[in-house]
Amino acid sequence: MAKQAVLLLAHGTPETVEQIPKYLSNVTGGRPLPKEVVEEIQRRYALIGRSPLTEITLQQARMAEAELAAIGQPVPVYVAMRNWHPYIADVVRQMHADGVEEAAVLCLAPQNSRTSVGLYRRALENAVAAEAAGLRIDFTESWAQHPLLIDAFTERLRSAWSKLSAAVGEDVPVLFTAHSVPTRTIQACEGQPADPYAEEARRTAELVAARMPEIPHWLFAFQSQGASGGPWLGPTVEEMLQSIAASGAKTVLLQPIGFLCDHVEILYDVDIHFREFAARQNLRLERPESLNASSTLAKAIADLARLGLKRLNRRGNS
Repeated sequence: MAKQAVLLLAHGTPETVEQIPKYLSNVTGGRPLPKEVVEEIQRRYALIGRSPLTEITLQQARMAEAELAAIGQPVPVYVAMRNWHPYIADVVRQMHADGVEEAAVLCLAPQNSRTSVGLYRRALENAVAAEAAGLRIDFTESWAQHPLLIDAFTERLRSAWSKLSAAVGEDVPVLFTAHSVPTRTIQACEGQPADPYAEEARRTAELVAARMPEIPHWLFAFQSQGASGGPWLGPTVEEMLQSIAASGAKTVLLQPIGFLCDHVEILYDVDIHFREFAARQNLRLERPESLNASSTLAKAIADLARLGLKRLNRRGNS
């Protein structure tokens, strides 16, 4: 029987402010960014101290590995990053050295997009061709509607919403967010259908909201629009916060449903920038705890890995 493993792919993040120029070059594929953009991103990282994305992702992998062992599927779970250490190519080389022949691969971005999941897949396929020819992979492209993912977000939201509503004496509205992408990247082009990302992001929000009918009002926005030219997906969080404030609300709970752990888009964009923007609208902004070490998220990852390994087994037996 082929030796199997699970590979989790994530964005990656630098450990220090000084590493940010190299990191940004990886993100853009070598395309230079204006000096002021680089300095602004360095400023944001300096304000939050550091991004814990890598260590949290490694923790999520260990938890998923334990879940797989608990259901009788003891396989190693590797972690690789597209834009920083441990790089995808390096981890694929290590898997090959470890004798791995088949891998269920899962991108830790639940909503499928050519600008995220598509780039991870291309990087993985290039690494396999260069470092581990013959490694068979099963790639999960989307898990935006996985019941356990929805459970994980709902658990975090219910706890925070109940406490905040009780504290302010009224039911507070909820604003769900996902990372924005350039509009041009999700449009149908050259025979390709429209990218499913925007629809999948909204669908995740809808499913979480449906689990909590006690929420009186919820909205959706795309956050963290980039500095590159051209339009990005909206509405923006700032626009939605202004609308919420105009409605007379004094408090809002913001839950990012496109991110699985704390990193700069949460620790700076939400906790600093959006909170300060909301305060200028006389609006209190809070957020639930990120999924991070959620045991329910670990079960979701393990379930998706199990299904991927099962598909590999079927292919091997056909």
